[in-house]
Amino acid sequence: MKIQNAQQQVDEWIKNHGVRYFNELTNMAQLTEEVGEVARIIARRYGEQSEKESDKNKDLGEELADVLFVVLCLANQTGVNLQDAFEKKLDIKTKRDHDRHHNNKKLK
Repeated sequence: MKIQNAQQQVDEWIKNHGVRYFNELTNMAQLTEEVGEVARIIARRYGEQSEKESDKNKDLGEELADVLFVVLCLANQTGVNLQDAFEKKLDIKTKRDHDRHHNNKKLK
């Protein structure tokens, strides 16, 4: 699926089920909350913290999808074509970081 299709799906979902977009500041707070949920799973499941019994059933994919949903909402409501922005960023990173990462002794 292309990112622009995902943006359109989110927009249609908002119109059909969500009544309207939350304002940008509310969505930014929501994004922070969702990223925190991802961080909690990663820290406990893959990091050094022990995982609480209540966290063992949390679905990392679902939490990452929550982050993506809110990012798509923010893109839609601020007029960002995330497909174009992502392709541009990937091109910049490719040109800037290829040699840098290949020459990084820490990554070998």
